[in-house]
Amino acid sequence: MSKSIVTLRKKNISNGRLSLYLDFYPAIWDHKSNALSRREFLKLYIFQKPENQFQKRSNLENLRIAELIMARRQNELSKAEIYNTFEKEQLTLQAIGRESFLKYFKVLGEKKIGNNLGIWKCAIIHFEKFLQGDDLCFGDVTVSLIEDYKEYLLNAKSLRETGSSLSRNTALSYYNKIKATLKKAYKEDKLKIDINSRIGIIKEQESQRNFLTLEEAKKLFSTPCPKNIVLQISMFSVLTGLRYSDIAKLKWSEVEYIESDGYYIRFRQKKTDGAVTFPISEEAFRILGRRGQDFQKIFEGLKKWDVDRTLPIWLASSGINKHITFHCFRHTYATLQLSLGTDIFTISKMLGHKNVKTTQIYVKVLDQKKRDASDRISLD
Repeated sequence: MSKSIVTLRKKNISNGRLSLYLDFYPAIWDHKSNALSRREFLKLYIFQKPENQFQKRSNLENLRIAELIMARRQNELSKAEIYNTFEKEQLTLQAIGRESFLKYFKVLGEKKIGNNLGIWKCAIIHFEKFLQGDDLCFGDVTVSLIEDYKEYLLNAKSLRETGSSLSRNTALSYYNKIKATLKKAYKEDKLKIDINSRIGIIKEQESQRNFLTLEEAKKLFSTPCPKNIVLQISMFSVLTGLRYSDIAKLKWSEVEYIESDGYYIRFRQKKTDGAVTFPISEEAFRILGRRGQDFQKIFEGLKKWDVDRTLPIWLASSGINKHITFHCFRHTYATLQLSLGTDIFTISKMLGHKNVKTTQIYVKVLDQKKRDASDRISLD
Protein backbone atom coordinates (compact mmCIF):
# COMPACT_ATOMS: atom_id res chain seq x y z
CA MET A 1 0.00 0.00 0.00
CA SER A 2 1.47 3.42 -1.03
CA LYS A 3 2.19 6.02 1.64
CA SER A 4 -0.25 8.90 1.93
CA ILE A 5 0.79 12.50 1.33
CA VAL A 6 -0.37 14.97 3.98
CA THR A 7 -1.36 18.48 2.91
CA LEU A 8 -2.43 21.37 5.13
CA ARG A 9 -5.62 22.93 3.78
CA LYS A 10 -8.04 25.69 4.75
CA LYS A 11 -11.83 25.84 4.76
CA ASN A 12 -14.03 28.93 5.03
CA ILE A 13 -16.05 29.10 8.26
CA SER A 14 -18.01 31.86 10.03
CA ASN A 15 -16.86 35.39 10.90
CA GLY A 16 -14.19 35.62 8.22
CA ARG A 17 -12.16 32.71 9.57
CA LEU A 18 -10.49 29.72 7.91
CA SER A 19 -10.53 26.29 9.56
CA LEU A 20 -7.27 24.34 9.26
CA TYR A 21 -7.37 20.65 8.40
CA LEU A 22 -5.13 17.91 7.05
CA ASP A 23 -5.85 16.25 3.72
CA PHE A 24 -4.57 12.67 3.24
CA TYR A 25 -4.11 11.12 -0.18
CA PRO A 26 -4.77 8.29 -0.52
CA ALA A 27 -7.16 7.99 2.44
CA ILE A 28 -5.84 6.59 5.73
CA TRP A 29 -7.36 4.41 8.45
CA ASP A 30 -9.09 6.61 11.04
CA HIS A 31 -8.88 5.07 14.53
CA LYS A 32 -11.87 7.01 15.84
CA SER A 33 -14.40 6.23 13.11
CA ASN A 34 -12.88 2.83 12.38
CA ALA A 35 -12.97 3.59 8.64
CA LEU A 36 -10.89 5.10 5.84
CA SER A 37 -10.78 8.90 5.91
CA ARG A 38 -9.34 11.75 3.80
CA ARG A 39 -9.53 14.53 6.40
CA GLU A 40 -8.48 15.40 9.93
CA PHE A 41 -9.83 18.69 11.28
CA LEU A 42 -7.38 20.25 13.74
CA LYS A 43 -9.83 22.52 15.61
CA LEU A 44 -7.54 25.42 14.72
CA TYR A 45 -8.44 28.46 12.66
CA ILE A 46 -6.86 31.63 11.25
CA PHE A 47 -8.34 34.99 10.35
CA GLN A 48 -8.70 35.46 6.59
CA LYS A 49 -8.04 39.21 6.89
CA PRO A 50 -6.40 39.92 10.27
CA GLU A 51 -7.43 43.34 11.56
CA ASN A 52 -4.98 43.79 14.45
CA GLN A 53 -1.77 42.50 15.99
CA PHE A 54 -3.59 39.96 18.14
CA GLN A 55 -5.19 38.31 15.09
CA LYS A 56 -1.88 38.36 13.23
CA ARG A 57 -0.05 36.67 16.12
CA SER A 58 -2.90 34.14 16.44
CA ASN A 59 -2.58 33.29 12.75
CA LEU A 60 1.17 32.73 13.02
CA GLU A 61 0.84 30.57 16.15
CA ASN A 62 -2.00 28.40 14.79
CA LEU A 63 -0.26 27.92 11.44
CA ARG A 64 2.91 26.87 13.27
CA ILE A 65 0.96 24.32 15.35
CA ALA A 66 -0.86 23.03 12.26
CA GLU A 67 2.40 22.57 10.36
CA LEU A 68 3.93 20.68 13.31
CA ILE A 69 0.91 18.34 13.41
CA MET A 70 1.15 17.89 9.63
CA ALA A 71 4.84 16.96 9.91
CA ARG A 72 4.09 14.53 12.75
CA ARG A 73 1.31 12.85 10.75
CA GLN A 74 3.54 12.55 7.69
CA ASN A 75 6.25 10.99 9.85
CA GLU A 76 3.76 8.50 11.31
CA LEU A 77 2.53 7.54 7.86
CA SER A 78 6.09 6.90 6.73
CA LYS A 79 6.33 4.02 9.20
CA ALA A 80 5.41 0.64 7.72
CA GLU A 81 3.70 -0.53 10.90
CA ILE A 82 0.87 1.96 10.43
CA TYR A 83 -0.55 -0.49 7.90
CA ASN A 84 -0.09 -3.56 10.10
CA THR A 85 -3.08 -5.90 9.68
CA PHE A 86 -2.99 -7.02 13.31
CA GLU A 87 -3.11 -3.40 14.48
CA LYS A 88 -6.17 -2.74 12.34
CA GLU A 89 -7.82 -5.86 13.75
CA GLN A 90 -7.14 -4.63 17.27
CA LEU A 91 -8.55 -1.23 16.44
CA THR A 92 -11.65 -2.89 15.03
CA LEU A 93 -12.08 -4.90 18.24
CA GLN A 94 -11.69 -1.74 20.30
CA ALA A 95 -14.35 0.01 18.24
CA ILE A 96 -16.75 -2.93 18.58
CA GLY A 97 -16.03 -3.02 22.31
CA ARG A 98 -17.49 0.47 22.58
CA GLU A 99 -20.76 -0.58 20.88
CA SER A 100 -23.83 -1.22 23.03
CA PHE A 101 -24.44 -4.86 23.94
CA LEU A 102 -27.77 -3.85 25.48
CA LYS A 103 -28.93 -2.33 22.20
CA TYR A 104 -27.78 -5.48 20.35
CA PHE A 105 -29.83 -7.60 22.81
CA LYS A 106 -32.91 -5.42 22.22
CA VAL A 107 -32.61 -5.53 18.42
CA LEU A 108 -32.28 -9.31 18.53
CA GLY A 109 -35.42 -9.54 20.70
CA GLU A 110 -37.44 -7.29 18.40
CA LYS A 111 -37.00 -9.80 15.57
CA LYS A 112 -38.91 -12.49 17.49
CA ILE A 113 -42.61 -13.09 17.01
CA GLY A 114 -45.52 -14.80 18.75
CA ASN A 115 -45.24 -15.90 22.38
CA ASN A 116 -41.46 -15.93 22.01
CA LEU A 117 -41.51 -12.15 21.54
CA GLY A 118 -43.17 -11.70 24.92
CA ILE A 119 -40.55 -13.85 26.64
CA TRP A 120 -37.72 -11.87 25.02
CA LYS A 121 -39.32 -8.58 26.08
CA CYS A 122 -39.51 -9.72 29.70
CA ALA A 123 -35.92 -10.99 29.55
CA ILE A 124 -34.74 -7.60 28.27
CA ILE A 125 -36.68 -5.72 30.97
CA HIS A 126 -35.05 -7.87 33.66
CA PHE A 127 -31.60 -7.30 32.14
CA GLU A 128 -32.22 -3.53 32.18
CA LYS A 129 -33.31 -3.74 35.83
CA PHE A 130 -30.12 -5.67 36.59
CA LEU A 131 -28.04 -2.93 34.91
CA GLN A 132 -29.94 -0.32 36.98
CA GLY A 133 -30.51 1.99 34.04
CA ASP A 134 -26.93 1.92 32.73
CA ASP A 135 -25.88 0.93 29.23
CA LEU A 136 -23.52 -2.01 28.68
CA CYS A 137 -20.84 -2.09 25.99
CA PHE A 138 -19.48 -5.28 24.44
CA GLY A 139 -16.10 -4.53 25.99
CA ASP A 140 -17.64 -4.61 29.47
CA VAL A 141 -19.40 -7.98 29.09
CA THR A 142 -17.60 -10.49 31.30
CA VAL A 143 -18.18 -13.96 32.69
CA SER A 144 -18.53 -12.59 36.22
CA LEU A 145 -21.12 -10.02 35.11
CA ILE A 146 -23.30 -12.67 33.46
CA GLU A 147 -22.90 -14.93 36.51
CA ASP A 148 -24.15 -12.01 38.63
CA TYR A 149 -27.11 -11.66 36.28
CA LYS A 150 -27.87 -15.35 36.73
CA GLU A 151 -28.00 -14.86 40.51
CA TYR A 152 -30.20 -11.80 40.01
CA LEU A 153 -32.72 -13.86 38.00
CA LEU A 154 -32.80 -16.63 40.59
CA ASN A 155 -33.83 -14.06 43.21
CA ALA A 156 -35.83 -11.62 41.05
CA LYS A 157 -39.47 -10.72 41.47
CA SER A 158 -42.01 -11.30 38.72
CA LEU A 159 -42.93 -8.29 36.57
CA ARG A 160 -46.57 -9.00 37.37
CA GLU A 161 -48.32 -7.05 40.10
CA THR A 162 -48.40 -10.08 42.40
CA GLY A 163 -44.81 -9.42 43.43
CA SER A 164 -44.06 -13.13 43.59
CA SER A 165 -40.59 -14.44 42.78
CA LEU A 166 -39.73 -15.76 39.34
CA SER A 167 -40.06 -19.51 39.10
CA ARG A 168 -36.79 -21.33 38.44
CA ASN A 169 -37.96 -22.34 34.95
CA THR A 170 -38.96 -18.76 34.11
CA ALA A 171 -35.53 -17.56 35.26
CA LEU A 172 -34.02 -20.28 33.05
CA SER A 173 -36.06 -19.07 30.07
CA TYR A 174 -34.87 -15.47 30.51
CA TYR A 175 -31.27 -16.59 31.13
CA ASN A 176 -31.32 -18.63 27.92
CA LYS A 177 -32.14 -15.45 25.99
CA ILE A 178 -28.97 -13.75 27.19
CA LYS A 179 -27.01 -16.95 26.45
CA ALA A 180 -28.39 -17.00 22.90
CA THR A 181 -27.38 -13.35 22.49
CA LEU A 182 -23.85 -14.03 23.75
CA LYS A 183 -23.51 -17.00 21.41
CA LYS A 184 -24.59 -14.95 18.40
CA ALA A 185 -22.38 -12.00 19.36
CA TYR A 186 -19.32 -14.26 19.61
CA LYS A 187 -20.15 -15.86 16.26
CA GLU A 188 -20.30 -12.38 14.73
CA ASP A 189 -16.89 -11.46 16.27
CA LYS A 190 -18.42 -8.86 18.58
CA LEU A 191 -16.97 -10.60 21.63
CA LYS A 192 -13.30 -11.55 21.99
CA ILE A 193 -14.03 -14.71 23.99
CA ASP A 194 -16.88 -17.22 23.97
CA ILE A 195 -18.49 -16.08 27.22
CA ASN A 196 -21.53 -18.28 26.67
CA SER A 197 -19.41 -21.44 26.89
CA ARG A 198 -17.78 -20.27 30.14
CA ILE A 199 -20.81 -19.32 32.20
CA GLY A 200 -22.82 -21.64 34.41
CA ILE A 201 -26.32 -22.85 33.65
CA ILE A 202 -29.63 -22.76 35.47
CA LYS A 203 -30.86 -26.32 35.84
CA GLU A 204 -34.44 -26.89 34.80
CA GLN A 205 -36.83 -27.75 37.59
CA GLU A 206 -39.09 -30.58 36.57
CA SER A 207 -42.61 -29.20 36.75
CA GLN A 208 -45.72 -31.22 37.49
CA ARG A 209 -47.38 -32.31 34.24
CA ASN A 210 -51.02 -32.88 35.17
CA PHE A 211 -53.07 -34.88 32.70
CA LEU A 212 -56.20 -36.98 32.41
CA THR A 213 -56.25 -40.73 32.03
CA LEU A 214 -58.30 -42.11 29.15
CA GLU A 215 -61.08 -43.03 31.61
CA GLU A 216 -61.05 -39.52 33.12
CA ALA A 217 -61.15 -37.91 29.67
CA LYS A 218 -64.17 -40.00 28.68
CA LYS A 219 -65.82 -39.16 32.00
CA LEU A 220 -65.25 -35.44 31.52
CA PHE A 221 -66.50 -35.37 27.95
CA SER A 222 -69.65 -37.31 28.88
CA THR A 223 -70.43 -34.66 31.52
CA PRO A 224 -72.56 -31.71 30.29
CA CYS A 225 -70.40 -28.60 29.77
CA PRO A 226 -71.82 -25.11 30.47
CA LYS A 227 -70.24 -23.81 27.25
CA ASN A 228 -70.37 -26.01 24.15
CA ILE A 229 -67.40 -24.24 22.54
CA VAL A 230 -65.27 -25.13 25.59
CA LEU A 231 -66.30 -28.79 25.18
CA GLN A 232 -65.37 -28.64 21.48
CA ILE A 233 -61.90 -27.18 21.89
CA SER A 234 -61.11 -29.40 24.89
CA MET A 235 -61.93 -32.57 22.95
CA PHE A 236 -60.04 -31.24 19.93
CA SER A 237 -56.94 -30.55 22.06
CA VAL A 238 -56.98 -34.04 23.61
CA LEU A 239 -57.30 -35.57 20.13
CA THR A 240 -54.61 -33.40 18.48
CA GLY A 241 -52.33 -32.01 21.21
CA LEU A 242 -52.76 -28.46 19.93
CA ARG A 243 -52.15 -25.48 22.22
CA TYR A 244 -54.97 -23.08 23.00
CA SER A 245 -53.20 -20.27 21.09
CA ASP A 246 -53.12 -22.38 17.91
CA ILE A 247 -56.70 -23.63 18.27
CA ALA A 248 -57.99 -20.09 18.81
CA LYS A 249 -56.51 -18.81 15.54
CA LEU A 250 -57.17 -21.93 13.41
CA LYS A 251 -58.93 -21.13 10.12
CA TRP A 252 -60.82 -23.36 7.71
CA SER A 253 -58.18 -22.69 5.04
CA GLU A 254 -55.73 -24.61 7.26
CA VAL A 255 -57.82 -27.79 7.26
CA GLU A 256 -57.29 -29.97 4.18
CA TYR A 257 -58.55 -33.31 2.95
CA ILE A 258 -56.47 -35.69 0.84
CA GLU A 259 -58.62 -38.47 -0.60
CA SER A 260 -56.00 -41.16 -0.19
CA ASP A 261 -54.83 -40.02 3.24
CA GLY A 262 -57.60 -38.25 5.14
CA TYR A 263 -57.65 -34.90 6.98
CA TYR A 264 -54.64 -32.69 7.68
CA ILE A 265 -54.08 -29.34 9.30
CA ARG A 266 -51.32 -27.05 8.04
CA PHE A 267 -50.56 -23.97 10.09
CA ARG A 268 -47.84 -21.88 11.71
CA GLN A 269 -47.41 -22.32 15.46
CA LYS A 270 -47.97 -19.09 17.37
CA LYS A 271 -45.40 -19.91 20.06
CA THR A 272 -42.48 -20.90 17.82
CA ASP A 273 -43.56 -19.54 14.42
CA GLY A 274 -42.72 -22.99 13.04
CA ALA A 275 -44.77 -24.31 10.11
CA VAL A 276 -46.34 -27.68 10.91
CA THR A 277 -48.38 -30.21 8.97
CA PHE A 278 -49.93 -33.24 10.60
CA PRO A 279 -52.91 -35.54 10.16
CA ILE A 280 -56.01 -35.42 12.35
CA SER A 281 -58.52 -38.20 12.88
CA GLU A 282 -62.05 -38.32 11.49
CA GLU A 283 -63.28 -37.88 15.06
CA ALA A 284 -61.22 -34.70 15.49
CA PHE A 285 -62.52 -33.34 12.19
CA ARG A 286 -66.16 -33.99 13.16
CA ILE A 287 -65.66 -31.89 16.30
CA LEU A 288 -64.94 -28.87 14.09
CA GLY A 289 -68.55 -28.83 12.91
CA ARG A 290 -69.92 -27.48 9.66
CA ARG A 291 -67.23 -26.11 7.36
CA GLY A 292 -67.16 -22.35 6.93
CA GLN A 293 -65.39 -20.11 4.44
CA ASP A 294 -61.61 -20.33 4.18
CA PHE A 295 -60.95 -16.94 5.82
CA GLN A 296 -63.15 -17.70 8.84
CA LYS A 297 -61.86 -18.88 12.19
CA ILE A 298 -63.16 -22.33 13.05
CA PHE A 299 -63.94 -21.46 16.67
CA GLU A 300 -65.41 -18.01 16.07
CA GLY A 301 -66.27 -16.13 19.25
CA LEU A 302 -63.89 -18.11 21.45
CA LYS A 303 -62.75 -16.18 24.53
CA LYS A 304 -59.93 -17.30 26.84
CA TRP A 305 -61.64 -15.99 29.97
CA ASP A 306 -64.68 -18.11 29.06
CA VAL A 307 -62.47 -21.21 29.07
CA ASP A 308 -60.74 -20.29 32.34
CA ARG A 309 -64.07 -19.69 34.08
CA THR A 310 -65.89 -22.73 32.67
CA LEU A 311 -63.23 -25.43 33.03
CA PRO A 312 -63.09 -25.64 36.88
CA ILE A 313 -66.90 -25.80 37.12
CA TRP A 314 -67.07 -28.51 34.46
CA LEU A 315 -64.30 -30.58 36.07
CA ALA A 316 -65.96 -30.34 39.49
CA SER A 317 -69.31 -31.48 38.14
CA SER A 318 -67.61 -34.49 36.51
CA GLY A 319 -66.09 -35.50 39.87
CA ILE A 320 -62.47 -35.16 38.70
CA ASN A 321 -60.36 -33.86 41.60
CA LYS A 322 -57.26 -32.75 39.70
CA HIS A 323 -55.87 -29.31 38.99
CA ILE A 324 -56.42 -29.28 35.24
CA THR A 325 -55.84 -26.23 33.05
CA PHE A 326 -56.52 -26.14 29.32
CA HIS A 327 -52.84 -26.79 28.60
CA CYS A 328 -53.17 -30.08 30.50
CA PHE A 329 -55.18 -31.42 27.54
CA ARG A 330 -51.97 -31.17 25.50
CA HIS A 331 -50.20 -33.16 28.24
CA THR A 332 -53.10 -35.64 28.13
CA TYR A 333 -52.63 -36.12 24.39
CA ALA A 334 -48.90 -36.82 24.81
CA THR A 335 -49.24 -39.25 27.72
CA LEU A 336 -52.13 -41.13 26.11
CA GLN A 337 -50.16 -41.51 22.87
CA LEU A 338 -47.16 -42.85 24.81
CA SER A 339 -49.24 -45.23 26.91
CA LEU A 340 -50.90 -46.57 23.76
CA GLY A 341 -47.53 -47.37 22.17
CA THR A 342 -46.81 -44.44 19.85
CA ASP A 343 -43.04 -43.86 19.61
CA ILE A 344 -41.63 -40.70 21.15
CA PHE A 345 -40.20 -39.35 17.88
CA THR A 346 -43.62 -39.38 16.22
CA ILE A 347 -45.19 -37.71 19.27
CA SER A 348 -42.44 -35.09 19.26
CA LYS A 349 -43.25 -34.21 15.65
CA MET A 350 -46.99 -34.15 16.34
CA LEU A 351 -46.46 -31.75 19.24
CA GLY A 352 -44.23 -29.54 17.09
CA HIS A 353 -41.24 -29.89 19.43
CA LYS A 354 -37.91 -28.90 17.90
CA ASN A 355 -36.04 -31.29 20.17
CA VAL A 356 -37.14 -34.75 21.29
CA LYS A 357 -35.70 -33.98 24.75
CA THR A 358 -38.69 -31.70 25.32
CA THR A 359 -40.99 -34.66 24.72
CA GLN A 360 -39.06 -37.01 27.00
CA ILE A 361 -40.58 -35.38 30.09
CA TYR A 362 -43.76 -37.33 29.32
CA VAL A 363 -41.81 -40.59 29.45
CA LYS A 364 -40.71 -39.66 32.99
CA VAL A 365 -44.32 -38.92 33.93
CA LEU A 366 -45.42 -42.38 32.79
CA ASP A 367 -42.47 -44.05 34.52
CA GLN A 368 -43.53 -42.43 37.79
CA LYS A 369 -47.08 -43.67 37.26
CA LYS A 370 -45.72 -47.19 36.81
CA ARG A 371 -43.74 -46.83 40.03
CA ASP A 372 -46.85 -45.63 41.87
CA ALA A 373 -48.82 -48.59 40.51
CA SER A 374 -46.16 -51.09 41.59
CA ASP A 375 -46.37 -49.80 45.17
CA ARG A 376 -50.13 -50.28 45.42
CA ILE A 377 -49.92 -54.07 45.88
CA SER A 378 -48.47 -55.18 49.20
CA LEU A 379 -48.59 -58.55 50.99
CA ASP A 380 -47.45 -57.13 54.35
